[in-house]
Amino acid sequence: MTIARVTEVTASSKKSFDDAIKQGVKRANDTIDGITSAWVADQRVSVKNGAITDYNVRMKITFVLKVSRKKAR
Repeated sequence: MTIARVTEVTASSKKSFDDAIKQGVKRANDTIDGITSAWVADQRVSVKNGAITDYNVRMKITFVLKVSRKKAR
């Protein structure tokens, strides 16, 4: 039986939404094992003086939980 968990991650980039997504998944992968998918839940931009300064994404990261090695009692 496989059990997965979903956690929310936010990431930003000065370049693009695509770069923010890639950086967010890359960073999440540094601390979460077994990532199987990422769903972009929300996108927004920060604007200053009429120009985009940051691309921000909110993602749902899905990962498979590890199997417990404990013996049943």
